Amino acid sequence: MSKLKTSWFSRRLGQEVTITRWGEIGTPVLFFPTAAADAEEVERFQMVRALAGLLDAGRIKLYSVDSVAGQALLAGKSAHEIGHVQSRYDEFVLHELVPAIRADCRSPAIEIIATGPSIGAFNALSVLCRHPDVFSKAICMSGTYDITKWMNHEVSEDHYFASPLHFLPGLGEGEQLARLRQRFVLFTHGTGRWEEPQQSWRAADVLGQKGVPNRVDAWDGRDHDWPTWRDMLPRYLGEMT
Repeated sequence: MSKLKTSWFSRRLGQEVTITRWGEIGTPVLFFPTAAADAEEVERFQMVRALAGLLDAGRIKLYSVDSVAGQALLAGKSAHEIGHVQSRYDEFVLHELVPAIRADCRSPAIEIIATGPSIGAFNALSVLCRHPDVFSKAICMSGTYDITKWMNHEVSEDHYFASPLHFLPGLGEGEQLARLRQRFVLFTHGTGRWEEPQQSWRAADVLGQKGVPNRVDAWDGRDHDWPTWRDMLPRYLGEMT
C-alpha cells in the first residue's frame, strides 16, 4: 500500500505538525495516537499492517496526526495551558487537517470516521461531538474521557468545550445536537490490565441522555494495549465501511 508523510507549520499551534496517510481510495479514517505520540505510532505498533486488508481493498484511507494536545497534557502544564492547546488543536483539525484530507480525497464534503485508543479515543469523541457536520462516526477504544485526572480535576473554559462529558449535558437544542443525533459512537474496551470500563459507560450515558446513538462493547480479559486495539479496529471498520 502507498504511504505519504507530510508536515506543515501551523500558526494556530505555533509548531510543525506531521500527518501521515496510507492507502489510495476509500472512506477517510482519522486516527488519533495515544498519549503524546506522533503520527507514525500507528505504523510502529503494526496497526497499519492489521488494517492492510481494508486498505488494499480500497475501503479506507488511513490518516494519522501528531498528538499535539496529548503532548501538552503529559508535559505537566497548567489546566489553563492544556485547555488552550486543546482548543487550538481542535481549530487545527477543523480548519487545516480536514480541508487537507478532503482535498486529498478530491471530495470537498466527504465525511470522516474518527478513531483512536486511550487519549486518542478522547480526541476522536471530542471532534465528532464538536463537529458532527464533518465526522460521521467515532470508534473509541479503551478511552479515558475525563482527562481532568491529569489536570488536578480543574476544568478551564477551553477544556469545558473540548470535553463531551462537560459540554454535552448543557448543550441545548439546535443544529449541532440535531446533527449529532444522526451520528454514531462506538465505545469499546477490554476488561484486563490497565482498563477502566467505567470511562466508556460514563461517556455512553452522557451521549444517551442527549439521544446520541452509541454502543458499548466489552472485550473480556483483553488488556489496554496494542494487541487488543489491532483486533478491534479492523473488525469495526470492516462493519462500518
